[in-house]
Amino acid sequence: MTRQDHIDGRAATILLACALFWGFQQVLVKATLPELPPVFMAGVRSCGAAILLWLWCRWRGVRLFERDGSLWAGLLVGLLFASEFATLYVGLRLSTASRVTTFLYTSPFWVALVLPLFVPAERLRAVQWAGLVCAFAAVAFVLREGFTHPEPGVSWQGDVLGLLAGASWGLTTVAIRSTRIARVSAEKCLFYQVTTSALALPLLSLALGETWVWHWSAFALMSVLLQTCIGAFASYLAWMWLLIYYPATQISTFVFLTPIFALVFGALWPHEPVTPALIAALALVAVGIVLVNRKAPHGFAARTRGKAPR
Repeated sequence: MTRQDHIDGRAATILLACALFWGFQQVLVKATLPELPPVFMAGVRSCGAAILLWLWCRWRGVRLFERDGSLWAGLLVGLLFASEFATLYVGLRLSTASRVTTFLYTSPFWVALVLPLFVPAERLRAVQWAGLVCAFAAVAFVLREGFTHPEPGVSWQGDVLGLLAGASWGLTTVAIRSTRIARVSAEKCLFYQVTTSALALPLLSLALGETWVWHWSAFALMSVLLQTCIGAFASYLAWMWLLIYYPATQISTFVFLTPIFALVFGALWPHEPVTPALIAALALVAVGIVLVNRKAPHGFAARTRGKAPR
C-alpha cells in the first residue's frame, strides 16, 4: 500500500474504533488501580502484548529481527512508549481520570509543532491549525469544572504526569514518522515499543517500591486481559499501521474523541451526568476533525510532497 495524503473512510473507521476503546480503557484502568499498582499493571500489559505480537508475527511470517538500521530509533521509540504509560498510570492514581486524560491528549500539539521540522510534508495549513485548536478547546470546555472546582483526589502531580504522558506520546509519533522506523512494518514498529516497555516498566516498578500483586480478582483479570489483547496489541497495531500510511498530523486529531468517549463511558458506568457541555463538545470535536482533514489545494500539495524524505 502506498502512503495516502488524506484520511479515507477505512482509516476514519479504524480511528473511531480505537478512540472508542481508548476512552473505555481510561475508565477501566482507573477502576483497576485500587487493586493493582500502576506501573506493575502497565508492565504486565506490555509483557502480554509482546507475546501476542510475537505469535502474530510468527503466524503472518513478519520478520522482526532482520538488520535494517532501525535498532537505535526503535529503542528510542520504545523508551518513549514506556515513559508514556508509566506517567499515565501513575497520574491516574494521583488525580481524576478526566484531568489526566485532558493533559494526555495534548499529544497532537507536540506532533503538529515538532514533526514538520523533520517532515515538511506534515506541515499544517491555517485551516488545519484552526481545526486542531477547535478540537482541543472542545475537550477543555467540557472538562472545565474539573479545573475551576477541583474535587477530592485531585493533585497537581497527577496533572503534570498527564502532561508528560502526552508529550511522550506526541514525541513517539514524531520519532516513528521521522526516523527509519517509518520504513519498517507496523508489527516491527509496535514490537520495539512493547518489548522495550516490557523490560523497562517492571524495573521501574521495583525502583518505585511497588508491591507486585498476583492474586487478582475476576475484574482485575478481565481488565488486564482487555488492556493487553485489545489495547496494547490490536488497537496499537492498527495505530502503527495508520502512522506509516497516513499523515500523522491528521490522524492525531482523532485522538481528541477519546476524552469525550471516556466521559460517555463514565456516565454509563459510574453514572456521571451527561451535560449539555458534553453534547456541545462532541459537535465541536467533529468540526475540528473535518477542518484538519480537509484536502490541501493542489498547488500546496505539489509544493510539499516533494519535500518529504524518501
